[in-house]
Amino acid sequence: MSRLKEISRESLNESQKKVLKAIQDGPRGEIPLTGPFAVWVKAGKLGDTIQKLGASLRYETELGEIVKEMVICCVGYHYKAKFEFSYHSKLAINAGLSEKIIQNIREGAKPEFNDPGLDLAYRITNQLLQSHAVDDKAYTEGINEFGEQGMIELVSLVGYYCLVSLTLNIFEVPLDNGMEDPFPNKK
Repeated sequence: MSRLKEISRESLNESQKKVLKAIQDGPRGEIPLTGPFAVWVKAGKLGDTIQKLGASLRYETELGEIVKEMVICCVGYHYKAKFEFSYHSKLAINAGLSEKIIQNIREGAKPEFNDPGLDLAYRITNQLLQSHAVDDKAYTEGINEFGEQGMIELVSLVGYYCLVSLTLNIFEVPLDNGMEDPFPNKK
């Protein structure tokens, strides 16, 4: 059960309606008022700014979908953000990431990647999450693999999904019906 009262479309004020409309008019389309959006719609202008950043990172970057979704799953695992991990693990599989890699991430085991770019994105993401920085070797490899633009996008993606995960956890946003709980031992 969420710490926030459930919100209905009928109860939205004008600022909240604008946020919902911006979400629905964007690349996500018609979505339910669940997950982080249930929180951000309540936040009015701030929620709109946050959702616009998320839309940009999901739909307007040079990073490949498989890299983005794997990174999002790593962040979701780090924070044990149930909604985020459950939702994005399906998108990661649709993008081509194997169920075995998803299982490894969910269990905290380092996956074995056939793609060196995915392995590098995994290492950079986990260095960021663990030490809040990356070492010179990973940075240089990241610039060589993803370019400056790609590295900026990668760091921004990790940071944004830290915000998403913290939002989900702090407000105890529940899983949608039919979503599998990836961390059943976590409250």
